[in-house]
Amino acid sequence: MPLKDLALGLGVIVIWALNIIIIKLGVTELPPLLLTTLRLALVAVLLVPFHPVSRHQLPFLALLSVTFGVMNFALLIIGLKQAEAGTGALLVQMGTPFATLLAVIFLKERLGGRRLAGLLLSFAGVLVLAGGPSLPDPLPTTLLLISALGWAVSQLLIKLGPKVSPMAIAGWIALFATPQLALASWWLEDHHWQAMLDAGVKGWGAVLYTALMSSILAYGTWFGLIRRHDVNRVVPLTLLVPVLAVILGIVLLDDSVDAFKLGGGGMVVAGVALIVLRFGGRASRKPRT
Repeated sequence: MPLKDLALGLGVIVIWALNIIIIKLGVTELPPLLLTTLRLALVAVLLVPFHPVSRHQLPFLALLSVTFGVMNFALLIIGLKQAEAGTGALLVQMGTPFATLLAVIFLKERLGGRRLAGLLLSFAGVLVLAGGPSLPDPLPTTLLLISALGWAVSQLLIKLGPKVSPMAIAGWIALFATPQLALASWWLEDHHWQAMLDAGVKGWGAVLYTALMSSILAYGTWFGLIRRHDVNRVVPLTLLVPVLAVILGIVLLDDSVDAFKLGGGGMVVAGVALIVLRFGGRASRKPRT
């Protein structure tokens, strides 16, 4: 990979790792569902007019809005409100093992010894994390794991569904998910107008960053790299996301450091690496949220 493209790839990783930190800061000023609603509404406004789709693709995109927009995006932000940034990033990495299991069950893909070892190592890492003090309460932990499952289900649907450009997927998912999340925010959260009026740099900065930087710039750059290079040269960079998120959480948010986080997190990343990396073969595509 040319140095320029490598720099672009590392830039995307930094954007996604910072996304976790920005979300943690944003939910201190805006309720999680409201923040997600505002984020996706902005993405829809910026992308949908420039990425039209055909009518027969709309049911597929509406279904993706539930698994990707609601399960993945919304539950990630709700879970991160009550979890440390690094721990949340590690739990979200379980999307890859979940996607692998779904592919075995529904696509009849072969698992193989190395991928099986990766699955077992990843789930063992979560068990180690569960024994440490940095793991949040059962509810946010469950929400983060369901968020990872939502990402995995979305990857299966994208593989089975009609061909749609990545930016069109992002825009139309956002369009369909916005009213769902707005209704959920209205039902479950209070004082929306006051929260938006009182929000400052952290709240509105999180809306802008997650929409413009993470959802649009990072995705656009990432898929450009995927088109220009072999997937197995690009995908392994995503393993740096939870590592960098843990470091940023410690430095910027004063997150804790303990043997359970380091050991369990290392096991999760190593397990995902065994699943994702292809030695002399081809890697599966792995876009992030």
